[in-house]
Amino acid sequence: MTHDHDIVLRPTAAQTAAALNPPPGRIGGDLVVETLAGLGATTVFGLPGQHALGMFDALRRSDLTYVGLRVENNAGFAADAYGRITGEAAPLLLSTGPGALTSLAALQEAAAASSPVIALSSQVPTAGVGGGRHGYLHELRDQQASFRDVVKSVHVVRAPSQIPSAIAAAWESALTAPHGPVWVEIPEDVLLAETVLPVVTPMDAFPEEIVPRPELTAVAAELLATAERPAIIAGGGVVRSDASGKLRALAERLDAPVVTTFGGKGAFPWEHPLSLQSWLEDRHTTDFLEDADVLLVVGSGLGELSSNYHTFKPRGRIVQIEADLGKLESNHPALGIHADARTALQALLETVPERTDPTAAERVRTLLDKVRARLDAQDLGEERRILAAVREALPAGAPSFWDMTILTYWAWSAWPGAMHSAQGAGGLGYGFPAALGAAVADPSGPVLAVSGDGGAMYSIAELATAKQYGLPVTWLIVDDGGYGILRAYMTDAFGEATATATELARPDFVALAESFGVPAVRTTPDTLAADLAKALAEPGPSVVVLSAVLRMFEPTHR
Repeated sequence: MTHDHDIVLRPTAAQTAAALNPPPGRIGGDLVVETLAGLGATTVFGLPGQHALGMFDALRRSDLTYVGLRVENNAGFAADAYGRITGEAAPLLLSTGPGALTSLAALQEAAAASSPVIALSSQVPTAGVGGGRHGYLHELRDQQASFRDVVKSVHVVRAPSQIPSAIAAAWESALTAPHGPVWVEIPEDVLLAETVLPVVTPMDAFPEEIVPRPELTAVAAELLATAERPAIIAGGGVVRSDASGKLRALAERLDAPVVTTFGGKGAFPWEHPLSLQSWLEDRHTTDFLEDADVLLVVGSGLGELSSNYHTFKPRGRIVQIEADLGKLESNHPALGIHADARTALQALLETVPERTDPTAAERVRTLLDKVRARLDAQDLGEERRILAAVREALPAGAPSFWDMTILTYWAWSAWPGAMHSAQGAGGLGYGFPAALGAAVADPSGPVLAVSGDGGAMYSIAELATAKQYGLPVTWLIVDDGGYGILRAYMTDAFGEATATATELARPDFVALAESFGVPAVRTTPDTLAADLAKALAEPGPSVVVLSAVLRMFEPTHR
């Protein structure tokens, strides 16, 4: 008996005929690529390996675009950036054991930054899974255990018929707020097994939004409407949920100043009269936020960097909107609202009355004047001039990807607008391969990557990838002869750095880039803006090398 609420799926005659007569020569790997295509994927990243060849063979019979990098970790960074730029899940094809494990740092960054990466890894043949004693190449006793503490969810396949459902479940998990990386494991024999299963048809695996509870948004609206000195901290969740327009509308309705976290840059206009910008490591900003009687925190867990190294001690009420349940009230007591930033901000816009504060813009200007005065007193003109030159050279709207280097630490606070960095997990080598992933997502304009010489060596092999695919990425390498920020940290903490650890022999980056067929130029602070603008205007990849020893502004969190 069929009830009204039952779902009845009746295939058409054409669908039935196609299902009964699948194309010959298909294997388990075909089920993988068919499922990815059916879920909406158009591009996959990765690196082949012995046990994963079934997936790569199937790529020949699919319409998916494959982008192969030279190191699995870099392929993970590229997939991460593709997910950040498009908001779509980015498939990452990996081999077993060493290949899979090499991706771990990239998956940790994707988890910290909430990037939807679908890592699909091979495994030794089913008969050897879990033993650790069969002597298979790349064999691990428990491969999935290495990833459980990093990714959002693990999905294990042991038969071809399980492939479509496992990948669909992983896809849904990756795109459920908060986004994040997931892990799918498929043994070699399953990928290679011939299959007579029908071709996988398009399917939906889209999660529902996390909607805020109305009684909580009602309380939040009342707190904000009656506050004397409300302020807003906008985190990465605002950017990921495409809610910057709603954030601006709410801030303007409340006359509430807004500071963006390093991961939330671009969530609020930099030059807006209510913009506190991103000077979170400045004590003046920390004091301003502590003085708020109601602080709205949207899409941030108020972690180490967003709380000025946990020196932030709020005196007023906090309203925290956070899609990651584990981050809700994890650092400060709050009215915690478990919701996606976009839906929660919409709910507040529908309930918060207009509030006028004629002093808000003046208080913002006073704060920013204090920040500028502090910087002016520190003799940091060279660092500020270099960052300004980079900003001048980069066309409006062009994305930028930053490695963990001193210029990036400056950019977190001083870069006027959106930027992408590895500050979620803080691993080296992110900038260039991530920029390659962004260029794959949108090859219509230039992409900037910024690295130090130490971080550049992590991903130098990807110059070959950039050349092979003709990707329009300009790589700025700031060469200071070592791990500059670690040199500074050690000198600050111990009086001097351990030179054998922080000082580096490195190649001639210009000659090395040219050996890959990538044009390169050595620049100076005086010629940086022009050289960088010229490189960004040219098609394909390029390298700009700047020799400079930069200093950080003095910290104000101690």
